Amino acid sequence: MGGIAVPLLSWFDRHGRHELPWQHRGKQQADNAYRVWLSEIMLQQTQVSAVIPYFLRFIAALPTLPDLARADEDTVLALWSGLGYYRRARFLKRAAQQCMTQHNGKLPGDFDALIALPGIGASTAGAILAQAWDKRFPILDGNVKRVLTRYHGIHGHPGQSSVEKRLWQYADRYTPHWRVADYTQAIMDLGATVCVRTRPYCELCPLRRQCVARRDGLCAQLPSPKPRKTMPERHTFMLILRDSQKRVLLERRSEHGVWAGLWSLPEAKDDSSAWCQAQHHATITGAQALVSFTHVFSHYRLHVKPLLFDAVGIPSHIADHANLRWCDCAQQRRLGLPAPIRRLLQNL
Repeated sequence: MGGIAVPLLSWFDRHGRHELPWQHRGKQQADNAYRVWLSEIMLQQTQVSAVIPYFLRFIAALPTLPDLARADEDTVLALWSGLGYYRRARFLKRAAQQCMTQHNGKLPGDFDALIALPGIGASTAGAILAQAWDKRFPILDGNVKRVLTRYHGIHGHPGQSSVEKRLWQYADRYTPHWRVADYTQAIMDLGATVCVRTRPYCELCPLRRQCVARRDGLCAQLPSPKPRKTMPERHTFMLILRDSQKRVLLERRSEHGVWAGLWSLPEAKDDSSAWCQAQHHATITGAQALVSFTHVFSHYRLHVKPLLFDAVGIPSHIADHANLRWCDCAQQRRLGLPAPIRRLLQNL
């Protein structure tokens, strides 16, 4: 098989995405690199259509890397709230702080320096260097893996080390020495808009004549799925303690586990401990059971039973606790809340 850059770039010039907000280059190279970096982190495991409004809101609030480094974590998490995988946001802020102390307040243009920053792996580093500086580095995100897997008819889950190693070799081989930024965007666009997961639009693909999966009827089977594991089920009670001013008690989660560092609702494992927990935080009289819901994480399902304790009394010791906060609606919007918790409170 020959190279794919020429037909891919020709397709990109006619059908690729050229008006994404992070593609709008300004006068300052540092600002361009910052926008590319932010978009690449947001796009990890998230589609472009979902990312665009978050990117615009984030860049309006924190337009430069120094702005991000100076921002407090609650502000960053509030801007990220709803995108999921919140560790990305926390790594983003930590990386910005490291850039301030180690790289003169700028994102480094060196591969080794980039992957040394929190949250930046080889593919993300390559995308930043290619998109921001037009340097020749391959990328291998989910879209690119899908394109190369089908093009070469590669069986085996792309996350397996042997398969991934082979895909990296192809990614490096096909990356041209010219128009690197356009090529990088082109192969990502092809995977996102044509070589999609289900029912790919093979008749529109510029690589269809050499594609093994299309030739052999394997598009539905490739890429090979990840071996399935039984999804664990977990259960929790979430306590909505609301005082006479309609403020809700929020609790900052620990630095480990899901929703790390975000503000959420106090939790309990069962009905009886839910009452004990509620009595510890406030003076309560009765509870109203709200509609239960299930939130699916990447590695387990969480079944939530919300209990509303209304018009509660606030004991004095709560006001002095750093990880507990009574918040009205306006204050809730300024905090990083997990999306299902934000929806739960908005529905009240």
